[in-house]
Amino acid sequence: METHVLDTGGAAITYDVSGEGRPLMMIGQPMDASGFTALRTQFPDRKVITYDPRGIGRSTRSDGRTDNTAEQQAADVHAVIQAVGGPVDLFASSGGAVTALELVATYPDDVVTLVAHEPPMIGVLPDAEAARRARDGFTEAYRTKGWGAGMAAFMQMSSYQGAYTDEYFALPAPDPARFGLPSGDDGKRDDPLLGTASLAISDYYPKLDALKAAPTRIVIAVGEETGDAFTARTAIHTAKLLGQEAVVFPSHHGGFMGGEFGYAGKPEEFGVKLREVLG
Repeated sequence: METHVLDTGGAAITYDVSGEGRPLMMIGQPMDASGFTALRTQFPDRKVITYDPRGIGRSTRSDGRTDNTAEQQAADVHAVIQAVGGPVDLFASSGGAVTALELVATYPDDVVTLVAHEPPMIGVLPDAEAARRARDGFTEAYRTKGWGAGMAAFMQMSSYQGAYTDEYFALPAPDPARFGLPSGDDGKRDDPLLGTASLAISDYYPKLDALKAAPTRIVIAVGEETGDAFTARTAIHTAKLLGQEAVVFPSHHGGFMGGEFGYAGKPEEFGVKLREVLG
């Protein structure tokens, strides 16, 4: 695997390239390239490209900003694709799937097939106002009580099944210890998932007309184990807005991982399904 650093203006983007063959890029947000370790091994016959988003992992930023917008990240991914030689097939996870939808809308010739796995876009939901309130709940817990409280609140919000109703908002604040998280506050507020830096990702709304007009084949994917939780619902509703049905993939929101970040899915089965969908 070769590692490169690309100056994209205000950021030094680190990306990795391995193998030969038809290019397949894998992106996440706020996850960096290390989250695709297990999945990339399922594609020894492809040129696999991964990267760290600006300000995350090995990629640094000097633009004076801390927010992570889909527009800026799409521009970074476009620059990497230009550097490695596109177009590419693209598997995009979570916030990376949001970035990927912006990429296709803005740079439609970059991607042949996009598999956007559970993009967490609040605006596509019928209960968007309540979902935004639920999202703001975990960012507030993080701001006032620290990482453990914020992560516990995030886990409660993201695993909740169904629309966010009065029943959800009546739930007590979760005990971090229940999730094996620290209850103390270390004073840090730089987590890219829990802080305000990530709000632009979940507040993003897809550019439907541009996506429908693009030559890219777009597949919205959902995990079979995600149930009726937030990212399953956003995937299903995004697919409907594009006039399709979400394609069911093995496992859960991190189903392609093999234990990275302590999150084990079914990477072998996931890889088989991804290969099938990519064609």
